[in-house]
Amino acid sequence: MSTSAAGAGGDESADDEPPFSAAGPGVDQPGAQRYAERWAREVASCGYVPTSTAENRRQMLAHTVRLAEAVLAEPFTPQPGYEVGRALVEAHLTGPDVLDRSVRALGERFRRVVLPDLPEPVATPRIAALQGTLSAGFAGALRQRTLGQQERIAQSVLEARDRVERALRDSEARFRAVFVDAAIGIGIADIDGQIVDVNPAFAELLGYSIAELREINVAALFHPDDAAGMWELYQELIEGKQDAVRVEKRYYRKDGSAVWTDLAVSLIRHDDGRPRFTVAMVEDITERHELQQRLRYQALHDPLTGLPNRTLFFDRLGELFATGAPDDRVGICFLDLDGFKAVNDSLGHDLGDNLLVTVARRLADCVAEQGHLVARMGGDEFVILIDHNAGCRAVKAVADLALAAVAEPVQVGEHRLSVSASIGVVSGPLATTSVAELMKAADVTLYWAKAEGRSRWVSYDPARRAREQTRSALIAGMSTALQRGEFMVEYQPIVTLADEAICAVEALVRWRHPELGLLGPDGFIGLAEETGLIVELGRWVLTRACEAASRWHREFPDARLVISVNLAARQARDPAVVGTVSDVLRQTGLPADLLQLELTESAVMATAGEPLPALRRLAALGVRLAIDDFGTGYSNLAYLRRLPIHNLKLAGPFVEGIRSSDRQGLVDGRIVDALVRLAHALGLTVTAEAVETPGQADQLRALGCDAAQGRYFAAPAPEGEITRWLTARAERRRDRVT
Repeated sequence: MSTSAAGAGGDESADDEPPFSAAGPGVDQPGAQRYAERWAREVASCGYVPTSTAENRRQMLAHTVRLAEAVLAEPFTPQPGYEVGRALVEAHLTGPDVLDRSVRALGERFRRVVLPDLPEPVATPRIAALQGTLSAGFAGALRQRTLGQQERIAQSVLEARDRVERALRDSEARFRAVFVDAAIGIGIADIDGQIVDVNPAFAELLGYSIAELREINVAALFHPDDAAGMWELYQELIEGKQDAVRVEKRYYRKDGSAVWTDLAVSLIRHDDGRPRFTVAMVEDITERHELQQRLRYQALHDPLTGLPNRTLFFDRLGELFATGAPDDRVGICFLDLDGFKAVNDSLGHDLGDNLLVTVARRLADCVAEQGHLVARMGGDEFVILIDHNAGCRAVKAVADLALAAVAEPVQVGEHRLSVSASIGVVSGPLATTSVAELMKAADVTLYWAKAEGRSRWVSYDPARRAREQTRSALIAGMSTALQRGEFMVEYQPIVTLADEAICAVEALVRWRHPELGLLGPDGFIGLAEETGLIVELGRWVLTRACEAASRWHREFPDARLVISVNLAARQARDPAVVGTVSDVLRQTGLPADLLQLELTESAVMATAGEPLPALRRLAALGVRLAIDDFGTGYSNLAYLRRLPIHNLKLAGPFVEGIRSSDRQGLVDGRIVDALVRLAHALGLTVTAEAVETPGQADQLRALGCDAAQGRYFAAPAPEGEITRWLTARAERRRDRVT
């Protein structure tokens, strides 16, 4: 049992259960009290405790609550750990094992008992940081107290030297009592660095005898990694530029090993102010330094694979941007294992962890000669940082090495696994990017590699990224564009080839985008189908087109102008499509036989390969149905004869092909001829699209094609332009009659 100030007797029953310190939300109060009681017992077992048991428990409880609230605080700061460490020293809890047991206590049990609801990925790095600052605070406070003693010792040394002439024997005796028996190492050297004297603690620290050290210059003890900087500080000291220097540094012991020390060097001057001696006080801090290094390693490395973690990776990347020249290049290979989730789900997480360890080792080995940093970003994601020789070719070569390393079969337990990876490759000058932009590009490129089939690397393409961003912007703005009235409908005339008279018009939607200008349907219809907005947009186009057609029908009843409207696959599968068409016809007053709906071959067929039932219901309304781009889709001729179709629209590539007189042109001509014959045999009319030249029109006419549309006849135009054409045709007819 520990000895306490209240251990001599007295009734402590009232203090057996100290009042609980108020804690914030997220802290398990009973758990904190149990943890504090155990901590108090651990500290008490280390030696003398100057307070009562109850008071000691109250102090530990207050420290526990403070550390728990620090872990939960946003933003997180480890400063409370430093203050708790100092508080332990200020409470005179400085036994040999107090720091070690306090740091160990602030480990996994602290999170489990005091913060059970806090996720481990959040708690672990924060608790590790608090362990480090608690150690630093404890050591700093202890060091300050020791330095106070050191200063008093040094002052005693000076006073003893100054009183030599008055009382040489007495001062020498006092000096030796302090110098020889001091627990910390003390050494005296002249201004040339030659050691004059050391105490036993100093000699023991470095493993020399006192006599051996008196023959050594202090420069011979400097560690090579800090010798240059340390000698500069020493020169400033002996030149009188500084009166004291304090650093943490390494010394070589006699056996060649290194010892970390807290070194405080003071300058002793002559009466006239000239430098005379230097007095060094040295404390062994090797254990504390090693503890800090271990904690730092744990904070910056992945506990499973031992690779640097994302924190160290971003530190290194940020340092590269901060110190590199603008024209220096940086490269990233962002790697993700393909199908790793399936391994975890089917074989278990232990096997998955073993696989990750093997992959991590292979990645580190494959670039070890080049010295590239390999880090685990989390899960099954790894990253390779190429911070020198980071040209495009070099970075791609690293990606090839990584793919080859991962592709080797992995023996995990009884299972032999085939593994592959996808890699996003990014490289470029530091001046043209930033850490955030570089990582965003790497993430996007990794997604491309996954989408393109995995087991490959893909290099970042700014143009492709710009297209994707434009695509995303179009998707984001499409839903509100309809509300803002940014869509419009133009109409392209369809003419009969026999007399080139307008018999119908096709409604074509346009998007007047505020930034990208006028967009045709190829620029956004596919996106509308993906997002489902095509149903709402298609209803709007159908309504606008039928309203225009109804006005033309009322003004030019003899024209019998058919309005042709495209119906997307998603619209055709919409259960409400028949009701929508019926409602629009009723609202606009357009006769059903003046509306033609165009569907692609794939849209005509249902998912099971059967024609859509809605087609027959639409045909029952009296609506005309046409197959658009015929010859490029489903092409099931057996179903074609059973569909309620009125018109086939030949795909543009066939019409384009008949422009040339080469072999391919002859083949396309025969295909068009066969399609026209087939349609006529089924009682269908044929419309050719994309007619651009008189030669195409003549050849289509010769092949028996019924109608055509294209820029040779007329480009798409607004409703008013179609109205003017119909007016002019009506006037010509009246003139012929009169």
